[in-house]
Amino acid sequence: MLFTGRITADAEVRTVKGDRTVTSFTVAVNKRFKNKAGEKQEKVSFIRCAYWINSGLAEYLTKGTIVEINGWMEAEAWKGNDGELHANLTCSVDNVKLFGGNNAKPAETEKNAKAKTKEKAKPAAVAAGGEDDDDLPF
Repeated sequence: MLFTGRITADAEVRTVKGDRTVTSFTVAVNKRFKNKAGEKQEKVSFIRCAYWINSGLAEYLTKGTIVEINGWMEAEAWKGNDGELHANLTCSVDNVKLFGGNNAKPAETEKNAKAKTKEKAKPAAVAAGGEDDDDLPF
């Protein structure tokens, strides 16, 4: 299954069965269509995801980030303490592709801003790969 959407809340990492880690997050997928009357409609599906491969990716899976998920759906059923049957459908993620969103980290933003400021301060020839006056022998 392949789908693209936005993460609804920051991912959570937890340890299960003593030594395995799982990164859990939810992706909102929008579907736009026209109804029989020709009016534009929109439907949102919320897909729970479990990523077992790389818990280090969790810091990038933040609210608002656009992601493309490739994985397979896994159904789980259990009987609750109240005796009722419950069911859950989760996407077991094989691959995640990050497209960006509202997840710019202050440190990264500051670093990029400093790099851009330095580049703007250099003459056009230097910014384009020409020589810098500091490197000349005279």
